[in-house]
Amino acid sequence: MERRKFLKYLQVGSISTAALHFANNDLFAYPINRHNLDAKIEKKPLITSDIYLPSSQYEILKSVKNKLKLIQRHVGYGNFNIIGFDKAVSIARWGRGIKRFTKEELSFMESIYYYDPSIHGFFGQRTSHSLTELISKKEVVKIPRTGHYLFKGKTVETYTHMKKDIGNTIVLTSGVRSIVKQMKLYIDKIDKTKGNLSKASKSLAPPAFSYHTIGDFDIGKKGFGYSNFTSRFALTNEFLRMRKLKYIDMRYTINNKDGVRYEPWHIKTI
Repeated sequence: MERRKFLKYLQVGSISTAALHFANNDLFAYPINRHNLDAKIEKKPLITSDIYLPSSQYEILKSVKNKLKLIQRHVGYGNFNIIGFDKAVSIARWGRGIKRFTKEELSFMESIYYYDPSIHGFFGQRTSHSLTELISKKEVVKIPRTGHYLFKGKTVETYTHMKKDIGNTIVLTSGVRSIVKQMKLYIDKIDKTKGNLSKASKSLAPPAFSYHTIGDFDIGKKGFGYSNFTSRFALTNEFLRMRKLKYIDMRYTINNKDGVRYEPWHIKTI
């Protein structure tokens, strides 16, 4: 499927004076330039308060969230980690009990992918440049008893070495994430934060900016549950052993330049 003309502006409204140089008091629009997606903004905007998704787009978000959930159920949790955008659109059209995405929903997903999140304080680099980019099954391997995939080569070698050096008390909690998977997680997070884009992006990278799409992965302690995704993981023996390994580095350290919360569980591979 060729990339359609997508919304060139992601409108987010009812915000502070931080966005006034983008537009007016109620709404601002940030232009998308398909030929300059990696361009650096010379002066980062001074963000004085959180930016929210406008209420006019919230019903669309809810509908997209539900359809992505149904698609994940249709293909299975593991397969959903590597599903492509075109495939997801096709499943929505033909899958039992799933309605096709409307033009408004497609435009919303394109906007969520292509917009520049530096407008609300996320300064990570793009890791993909097209909504329809695919993850080849030839490039990944499924890790038994986890439901997750890892990229072959350095990524899976790093995880294998960690299991050997730290022990079987560590577990892969998240591996390869396709653009569609990251989009679902990001939309879920936006919904959970009641539309707060600033808060959502502090704990989850927007879909075009996730290093899970190109190699990074998350680990945790077996039996530690949701605490594996909190700073409490840094208090575990598993983390302490991990920090002694010279071949391991964290992606999101304390006060990192990307504007992301501290993630001691996130392993940097690129």
